[in-house]
Amino acid sequence: MVEELAQAEAAVADCLGAPVWALPEQDLVAALDAAHRLAQRLAAVQLVLVRELDGRGTARTQGASSTAVWLRDRLRLSIPAARRLVDLAGALDAGTSGVGAALASGAITVEQARVISDTVRTVHTAAGAEAAEKAVGVLVEWAGQFEPALLRKLGSRVLDHVAPEVADAAARAALDTEARRADRDRHVTLSELRDGRLRLSGNLDAEAAGLLRAALDPLTAPSGPDDPRSPGQRRHDALADLCRLALRTGELPEHGGEPAQIVVTTSFDVLTRQLDAGTLDTGPRVTSEAVRRLACDAAILPAVLDGSGQTLDVGRQRRLVTGPLRRALVLRDRGCAFPGCDRPPRWCDAHHIRHWADGGSTSLANSVLLCAHHHRHLHHGDWTVRLGGDGHPEFVPPAWLDPDRLPRRNQYHRRT
Repeated sequence: MVEELAQAEAAVADCLGAPVWALPEQDLVAALDAAHRLAQRLAAVQLVLVRELDGRGTARTQGASSTAVWLRDRLRLSIPAARRLVDLAGALDAGTSGVGAALASGAITVEQARVISDTVRTVHTAAGAEAAEKAVGVLVEWAGQFEPALLRKLGSRVLDHVAPEVADAAARAALDTEARRADRDRHVTLSELRDGRLRLSGNLDAEAAGLLRAALDPLTAPSGPDDPRSPGQRRHDALADLCRLALRTGELPEHGGEPAQIVVTTSFDVLTRQLDAGTLDTGPRVTSEAVRRLACDAAILPAVLDGSGQTLDVGRQRRLVTGPLRRALVLRDRGCAFPGCDRPPRWCDAHHIRHWADGGSTSLANSVLLCAHHHRHLHHGDWTVRLGGDGHPEFVPPAWLDPDRLPRRNQYHRRT
């Protein structure tokens, strides 16, 4: 298969250099149709490979917590896209063969295959295998005329065509399936932009959407007739107000064993002069005005760094030995330090590089932040961790994964 795919890749590469400007319009349309069919057929091959890799447990063998996480790093996908790929691969493998065959022939698209697979699963539950096989034929035929969203709507009544005696009961089952899908797909994504801002996106289920609207709407009204803010800016400010209100309640869970707080990092020279710009423990730089504003209702904990950015001392807010060390680890590692992991500090444990039982000390030089999965993986696997020459953790893979055993580092938490 690898050789055949290489030949196909070479053929596609030849097409990229073709002078398409010289083609008549009819040939251009035909070429577009052929490229589209080929993309779907390649997608079918990819799904077969993903299903086999998932079944073998390759992801966990190589240190990832799931196949979706492994695909994110391997193929540079988003986690939602990787999950959809794994889910569809499993559905096509477990479902009727007609859906996979239609995708492999280029007759339907990946999104249509997902819709048909979901619908056929509901039909199978409601009316059995024979009705499900009939539904595949009907839906594949409809897919030649309708895009995925409309195909899903039509599919909700496909039992009227293949098993009318159970159609009403199946409609109720379809509604239940949609509710489960909404529950499964709920998520909020925070994407860090280069200047420290965050892009907020996601899907809320009906209950969470109602709660958010109920909380935001009273805070989004214009402050007066001269309020210059746009509706989007008012919603932004309302969300910030909600966060401030939540922090003031004192009822939030502890964050890494300590109350929710802001850590501002500055140089020693700045500490000896007037308060100036600083860096939050999450990475972004903030202006001196923002630092002073935060200082009005939050404790500012000075963390003194040397010239290479290594933590020398962290100011104490409480008389606890673990508090300053925990903050120093967060400042250095910024999250799970295992390569490819994006878990934030609040989900991480402090791991002893040299185990406590072997005489290792509880110190910054002997500690590394790891999420629960990678903490277990490091204790029970063949990976080793050490601090590099710059004082940051690096992980040495086992020889069976990398014969050269080249050290790897986490790229998700790098400071820019």
